[in-house]
Amino acid sequence: MGCIQSIRCKPKSFRDSIIVLEVNTSIDPNPTSIDESSSVVLRYRTPHFRAYARVLVPPVASKETWTIGWIQACNHMEFYNTYGNKGMSSWELPDLRDGKIQAISDSDGVNYPWYGNTTETCTVVGPTKKDSKFTVSMNDNFYPSVTWGVPVSDSNVPQLSSIRRDQSFTTWLVAINPATSETLVLQTIRWRMRLHIHVDPEKPLGDRAALNEPVTQEQPQILGKNEPISSNAMVKPNANDAQVLMWRPKNGDPMVVIPPKY
Repeated sequence: MGCIQSIRCKPKSFRDSIIVLEVNTSIDPNPTSIDESSSVVLRYRTPHFRAYARVLVPPVASKETWTIGWIQACNHMEFYNTYGNKGMSSWELPDLRDGKIQAISDSDGVNYPWYGNTTETCTVVGPTKKDSKFTVSMNDNFYPSVTWGVPVSDSNVPQLSSIRRDQSFTTWLVAINPATSETLVLQTIRWRMRLHIHVDPEKPLGDRAALNEPVTQEQPQILGKNEPISSNAMVKPNANDAQVLMWRPKNGDPMVVIPPKY
């Protein structure tokens, strides 16, 4: 799998002058919350991952444009919902699962390759006469719905017994010249979100689910040495469009419940 690396020299005025004044990243300390208000689905909300950077671009002499912002890719995903002795449903990224790719874009699906285009990016259009100082920030969390009943059954009898999730991401602070596609990685962050929810489907609604682990997530790492951006992080499809919901019964063949969107 290739990586985005510029062979040509970037304009020294930009490469040598752009300054990352500050980078902060964290995962909120609150535990994952569980919502049993629906008789059809269990919902949970994980704490937020957050990344924030202050960037300074001195005057740009030439007529060029640079966009600075956050790009994110998913490197690993395990998302298993177990239904007692019936089997389990799992959200899967087939190419990532099978080792065909090492990462997949986690763009918003509109502003490839960026995670978003509100607080997540800022564009500097040269020539400029003054310093350009700005902040770019992003946040991410999980807020899914999981059916109480087996997803391939017409019955909604509660049988959900466990939810396990483990996902890893790489998040880059990047400057890109859209005219030339020249790319400069300014910072690299790695983070992970895990959870295990135990469910007793025999209990009444509102008392079924309990968070087992972890109560507090591992904090993100700002890498001392930047990593190149994997090519799949820059292009379609993104993780939301590529994921597939599978049903994997204890007995019998697995089946696709929800196919990919692309």
